[in-house]
Amino acid sequence: MALTREYAAHLEDLFSVLPGSSVRRMFGGAGVFRDGLMYALSLDDGRIALKADAETQPQFLAEGMEEWSYPYKGGKKSMGYWYMPERLLDEPDELALWARAAFEAAIRADRAKPPSQRKFKS
Repeated sequence: MALTREYAAHLEDLFSVLPGSSVRRMFGGAGVFRDGLMYALSLDDGRIALKADAETQPQFLAEGMEEWSYPYKGGKKSMGYWYMPERLLDEPDELALWARAAFEAAIRADRAKPPSQRKFKS
């Protein structure tokens, strides 16, 4: 799905459940950022993926969700984003919990990088 102004506004409204979030064009879709870290990804097919790690993946698995990946050198590559359950689009209170967990996973991933490569300064 192309990132039109209307769709960007929709994403910003959707992720306003986590104050300080903003939307930027990424990977043919859009990234949702907070404090310089991307914690959600809207893909060109209109689906949304949230950042996950070992701590939060069980939540996605319990919902029957899959990890997003893309073709890379004859195989597939993943970046730790899992498809978000569509029901969250209509459940802002629960989306806020999932968005916060995704942002916290993004912080943990950032802290695992060498200090010179970290984006999150808090």
